Amino acid sequence: MLLCIGEILADMIGEEKNGITTYERKAGGAPFNVACALKKFGADVKFVGRVGSDLIGRFLINFAKDFGMDTTYITQDDEHNTTLAFVELNEEGDRDFCFYRKNTADYHLPPVEDSLISSADIVCIGSLMLSESHSVEYALDIIRRAHALGKTVAFDVNYRTDIFKDKESAVKTYKRILESVDIVKFSEDEVETFTKAYVEGLTDKLVLITLGKDGSEWHYKGEKSKVPTIQVKPVDTTGAGDAFFAGALSILDKHNKMPFTAQVLDKALHFGNVAGALNTTGRGAIDNLPTIETINKYLNK
Repeated sequence: MLLCIGEILADMIGEEKNGITTYERKAGGAPFNVACALKKFGADVKFVGRVGSDLIGRFLINFAKDFGMDTTYITQDDEHNTTLAFVELNEEGDRDFCFYRKNTADYHLPPVEDSLISSADIVCIGSLMLSESHSVEYALDIIRRAHALGKTVAFDVNYRTDIFKDKESAVKTYKRILESVDIVKFSEDEVETFTKAYVEGLTDKLVLITLGKDGSEWHYKGEKSKVPTIQVKPVDTTGAGDAFFAGALSILDKHNKMPFTAQVLDKALHFGNVAGALNTTGRGAIDNLPTIETINKYLNK
């Protein structure tokens, strides 16, 4: 089982027509996207997050139920609203984010019992919580307890500039997490943010790097491999990295524990690449997730 912990929010995806910009509401939040993609890809998954007792929070809980997710661990907060992320797309489907996130529900994530962590093989930690010092300690506590229970911990950097005071403080905070986990995903841009030398120095981790249309690569125990992807015409890249990460984790979970072989890592990244690419051909991080059958058709070509 995979356990995803972190933000769940509404992506408000903008589109301009005839001089008028309208926003379409979509379920989002990187760890929630990953959890939904894992569910779609046939994995056993649970998600821990928090929403407000408001119409957006109710929308998200209902969405999760309709998607077939276990909503036991999605709690509602009577004092804080649900986070919103406004997203605008350019002609290539690339995104620009603006977060409405001032003391919202995802600042106040619920406690996670040892019994829930114990039932997981891989624990996935979200990154928006790192903007708050108490939530950094929350994340580190979960990582410590997961390791004490013999679990693998995965982390997607998912760096967003507008939720941190400055890059230097963000990088310093992130490094506390990066040095504590087992599996890390970076985008190509994030490698530049943290420096290539730093990323390549994480030799005791499995490091996954997404490269857009050029696929992805893994670095592990002094070895590395670049894995190509399929070519598509992107409509919306929101959630592409989450679909990739979920695809890769769904394969790694089947092999249970580290260390992984190069063959397994190549297989995981091939699957993740196709999942991420196909997810960009429609709008929203979750609504356009491909089925396993569709992914396998591309893998078997």
